[in-house]
Amino acid sequence: MPDRRVVLAGASGLIGTALAASLRSDGFTVTRLVRRPVSAPDEARWAPGEEALDPEILRGATAVVGLSGASVGHFPWTPRYKSTLLWSRLSPTRTLASAIRVLGADAPAFVNASAVGYYGSRGRGLREDAPAGSSFLAEVCAAWEREALRAGEHARVAMLRTAPVVHAEGVLKPLLLLTRLGLAGPIGRGTQVWPWISLEDEVRAIRHVIDADIAGPVNLTGPARATANDLGFALAVRMNRPFLVRAPAWGMKLVLGADATEALLTCDLEVEPAVLTASGFAFRQPTVEDAVAAALPRP
Repeated sequence: MPDRRVVLAGASGLIGTALAASLRSDGFTVTRLVRRPVSAPDEARWAPGEEALDPEILRGATAVVGLSGASVGHFPWTPRYKSTLLWSRLSPTRTLASAIRVLGADAPAFVNASAVGYYGSRGRGLREDAPAGSSFLAEVCAAWEREALRAGEHARVAMLRTAPVVHAEGVLKPLLLLTRLGLAGPIGRGTQVWPWISLEDEVRAIRHVIDADIAGPVNLTGPARATANDLGFALAVRMNRPFLVRAPAWGMKLVLGADATEALLTCDLEVEPAVLTASGFAFRQPTVEDAVAAALPRP
């Protein structure tokens, strides 16, 4: 029987740090995969894209969770950085999947990151059975998920199509300074629908996917529809600042590039957490206003 142990790649990021803390608080052992020399008992070294991962590191684990990938919030998306976005996801996922496949019938569950960008930049009522989009980010996500499925027929594989996380170190990070300076306002039209999720519910949803034996794609996104204006206005209200200064789409494309702007800022995506809801998951922050309040608690 698997022990209460989770192997975690991408443990130093926002989600990985919170997930590791949550697991440990419930008595799980967390093995963190690191690319530097090992310096703690809970670490194991790996070098994705350079050498194979020893499958014995994974043997007996409840799950392997892959959260690796360069930040989509780094701008601009130059051709070189777009290559980094792709390979920083594919190489670690391929390395994990290959090691899991070697274990055969002893393979742990493989819960790997993906993103709502899988669906492209436009769409309504998108559930997990919706097809992939045609944008650059959609192609990255589709390739990312194909690599995860290389873990083999014996492994339960779940792909976490995560929405931008409402947190000071997540989707709020570039908005906080503008809001603090009184320069916040509609981004493009402002009425475009933005998928979102709170950090607490992101971590709880990953735990739920592990515990509920869920396989396949899972949309990790809040249940209530929200526009870019809804998020921006909730942040301005929380910080007691105005919400007046519009950022035109053409200006953002000029500064950030078309791919990044369309994928992250002017995208108009309504994504539904159908699998989570059907499996009994209950959100603690069901609206974007709740998520902003949780991310920025008042004294």
